Amino acid sequence: MTDDDVTVLLVDDHHLVRSGLATLVDAADGLRVVGQAADGEEAVALARALGPRVVLMDLSMPVLDGVEATRRIAATQPDVHVVVLTSFSDAARVGDALAAGAVGYLLKDCEPRDLVAAVRSAAQGYAPLDPRVARTLLPGGPAATASPADRLSARERQVLRLVAQGMANKQVARALGISERTVKVHVGNVFRQIGVGDRTSAALWAREHLPD
Repeated sequence: MTDDDVTVLLVDDHHLVRSGLATLVDAADGLRVVGQAADGEEAVALARALGPRVVLMDLSMPVLDGVEATRRIAATQPDVHVVVLTSFSDAARVGDALAAGAVGYLLKDCEPRDLVAAVRSAAQGYAPLDPRVARTLLPGGPAATASPADRLSARERQVLRLVAQGMANKQVARALGISERTVKVHVGNVFRQIGVGDRTSAALWAREHLPD
């Protein structure tokens, strides 16, 4: 355990699930569970008190559901990255969670190594999506892959173009006159919307879908 460990808050209304997740996360190098919550309201309170780097968030919970809990955390703590971990993969739930501010979306039957990789990816500002979820959002075909470009804001397009040029977040921040923290938020949002998980894939996507 070191000060550089990625801190993780687990949110699920089933104790057995939280216990299993805690064992998995704590066993991974560089990851550390700092808290557990059994409902969305408790999750919001613990996120505020503990400031975890990543929150693994269930959706269906008592008191306050995962979507609303995600919305409240994202609105007040932009440095906390919420990754949904649920059994639901329908487009409506996925869309609601991502619109609320979740940076990633995983299904509970994913491989343990994929979950650990997703936590690390989210902590680095990327947007981990289960491939099955990505297919729900972007079912394939030219029309489907074109639509995310229309959803990007002007600022997100600027950030993506600079990322595609090979700039690091600090360089992007300097070029646009904004904070590095803001750049990280924009990068996470862009990756989520275009369905990629790394800067190389984002650069390739930008070259294909964004006009010069």
